[in-house]
Amino acid sequence: MSNLPAIPFARSDPLDVPAAYRELRAAEGIARVRTSVGDEVWLVTGYEQARALFTDPRLGRSHPEPEQASRVSNSALLGGPQGEVATEKAEHERLRRLLTPAFSARRMRRLADHVGSLVEERLDRLAKLTPPADLHAELSFPLPVLVICQLLGVPYEDREYFSGVSGRMADLRDAAAGEAARVELSAYMAGLITRKRHEPGEDVLSDLANELDDDGRIAELAAGLLFAGHETTVNRIDYGVLLLLANPGRLALLRSDPGLAPVVVEEILRMAVPSLHGLPRYAHEDIEIDGRTIRRGEAVVINPGVANRDEHVYPDPDAFVIGRPSTDPHLAFGYGPRFCIGASLARVELEAVFGRLFQRFPDLRLAVPLAELPRNEGRITQGFASLSVTW
Repeated sequence: MSNLPAIPFARSDPLDVPAAYRELRAAEGIARVRTSVGDEVWLVTGYEQARALFTDPRLGRSHPEPEQASRVSNSALLGGPQGEVATEKAEHERLRRLLTPAFSARRMRRLADHVGSLVEERLDRLAKLTPPADLHAELSFPLPVLVICQLLGVPYEDREYFSGVSGRMADLRDAAAGEAARVELSAYMAGLITRKRHEPGEDVLSDLANELDDDGRIAELAAGLLFAGHETTVNRIDYGVLLLLANPGRLALLRSDPGLAPVVVEEILRMAVPSLHGLPRYAHEDIEIDGRTIRRGEAVVINPGVANRDEHVYPDPDAFVIGRPSTDPHLAFGYGPRFCIGASLARVELEAVFGRLFQRFPDLRLAVPLAELPRNEGRITQGFASLSVTW
């Protein structure tokens, strides 16, 4: 085990992916590695292999023998197995059917004007400040939080509380603290669900309370939606700003034509890799792939951010290119049956931001060097704690 490469590989630039991932992909394709907690797993960094395994029904989040499962980290969210092998597929399909109408692409498109208005309000606030200002605090964080709160039916005034709990829930190092935070957030959501049963609104929590009888399951599901609905988009706004600032020629194109925002957003989604943690899966049966045999019970870590830099699919994969000709969609939202249900919502928010931000602030730039921006260390989502800008 000591001879295996240890993941995640270190990186010196938060906008890049360590070359060690590409070297491992070139040398072995799917490779045996050691995780941060010392367990052995299969690491998937190739685009085609990742896409194939995302759709393979023999892989799941559950483990045939959970007490024997390898762990990626001490994270309570994505560190190890979840669910039961016998019920995982049916439970996932049931919840997917329940949530799809609330997060449908059509419903999200109807939100576009409203989200655009929220962006304008945040930019109005920013314009009244004397630079430098923290773009993370003024835009990247509050916008996705406000949108997901309105969609779910969560009080926006509680944002500092549930953001703090989410941060503890995302801890990579302290499993007990992360699990305690997950229980705490579920308890908070359970209180809201009780209220929705007596005072329903036009929101997802009210819909779930009306459709399901198990308040504990609803609370757990809603807590996951709240976490995923703001943490990941916050980071992608920050990373999108930094990627554009690092590519002034591409930024000039967007400034001259804000209608390019949708294709700019797709390249941001492909290139932004706040976290190198990866997504754990477990083999429910033996799987043959790329001349390797993944045995029943073995762990597979799919890293979409690294796969999105696969040179076999994306020529010059580390370059920010607006309107790439590739017909292969990026894997930022996964692929197949578990494709992220919030993908359309994230796109609406990101397009609203990048279609407006540099129009209102054409001279926006970092107020400090990139290397001096504080990071959220030791968390699944990582990203930046603040983003100091001037204009």
